Amino acid sequence: MKKLLLFMFAITLTATIAVAQQQKDYKQERTEWEKKLKTELKLTADQTTKFDALNSDYDAKMDALAQDASLSMDAQKEKKMALKKEKEGKLFEFLTPEQQDKYKTLVDQKMKEMKKPTNQ
Repeated sequence: MKKLLLFMFAITLTATIAVAQQQKDYKQERTEWEKKLKTELKLTADQTTKFDALNSDYDAKMDALAQDASLSMDAQKEKKMALKKEKEGKLFEFLTPEQQDKYKTLVDQKMKEMKKPTNQ
């Protein structure tokens, strides 16, 4: 019985660590992406302040949405897409037309990278 309890505890601990690592990786990726955008778009100091505030607001909304167990995966995906569209609209309010074009190019590149098979 003790062996079974120890085994169950070990599995639970391993699963918890794996989930925490995935969340850490996701947040690190998000931070790296935001840093890349700031650099590539050559944001001004004012734009950087607005960009950081926008990301902070929407990152919190995305995290809350991810934690909402009452939503199905499809409903979460739909709401995340709506939040991304809303965030992009607010982002474009303070980006120049050239920065908007560059942003769209960077997003397209990222989407292509994400769709590449990982077993190559």
